[in-house]
Amino acid sequence: MIVFWGAIIALIVFAVRWFARTDQAGKDQGGQGASDAIEILKTRFANGELDEEEYKRRKSVLES
Repeated sequence: MIVFWGAIIALIVFAVRWFARTDQAGKDQGGQGASDAIEILKTRFANGELDEEEYKRRKSVLES
């Protein structure tokens, strides 16, 4: 009986980890990655790390 419940719990843990990994892979390949990069770019521009010309150049690359 203990082995049975251990196997059920293990299956649940593996299923949750598999779904979490699959969900994360989908985010990396979708449009979410590009919008995150643009947000980082905006932050760097606001902090003064990039000048306007560099900001526009990098933004155009990310949007294409």
